[in-house]
Amino acid sequence: MAVADISQGRFITLEGGEGAGKSTQLSRLAARLRAFGLSIEETREPGGTEGADAIRSLIVEGASDRWDAVSEGLLLYAARRDHVERRIKPSLAGGTWVLCDRFSDSTMAYQGYAHGLGREWVSNLDTFALQGFRPDFTIVLDLPVEIGLERAAARGGPDRFEKLGTEFHAALREGFLEIARRDPGRVTVIDADAPADDIEEAVFRAVAAKFSLP
Repeated sequence: MAVADISQGRFITLEGGEGAGKSTQLSRLAARLRAFGLSIEETREPGGTEGADAIRSLIVEGASDRWDAVSEGLLLYAARRDHVERRIKPSLAGGTWVLCDRFSDSTMAYQGYAHGLGREWVSNLDTFALQGFRPDFTIVLDLPVEIGLERAAARGGPDRFEKLGTEFHAALREGFLEIARRDPGRVTVIDADAPADDIEEAVFRAVAAKFSLP
């Protein structure tokens, strides 16, 4: 099997609820892909550019009711558009593979499903802001809500989203699973309630199969 064509970049996102291990697995995937000689850039959302990082602090800090769902959605897409236009698209055009911790599926899951804005509202905002730009491949790291919140609590003080109740996070988990059911060609779900090495291997196998890596 031939190594994937690297003349153009690929955009891969990792998604999931709080404590799913996205940051850890993104770094491990980046290392595995660099071993193939691929140029890899690691980034995250909200954030990724100076402007988007400034918006990130507004979104993740403060009381859980600091913003309503509409305000959160608008802030997230302001940050996302800057991230895409200033960093992601230029990197892809230069042949770099971009790995991103969260992207538009998080807004659909958090604001669309868990906060109740609905698929249509988020889809319309996504179309307006990004004009059809989306990941080439997305991996959802899935695990039970209680385990995820325990992991998140262990890494430090809770952010605005971690302070929300288990009912919210259960709806969030189901939102990610529904996204995967609706778009199986782009989105793969991987069990994150497993040892980190096993998750790493499953993530890499999924990417290798998608992009014909040996």
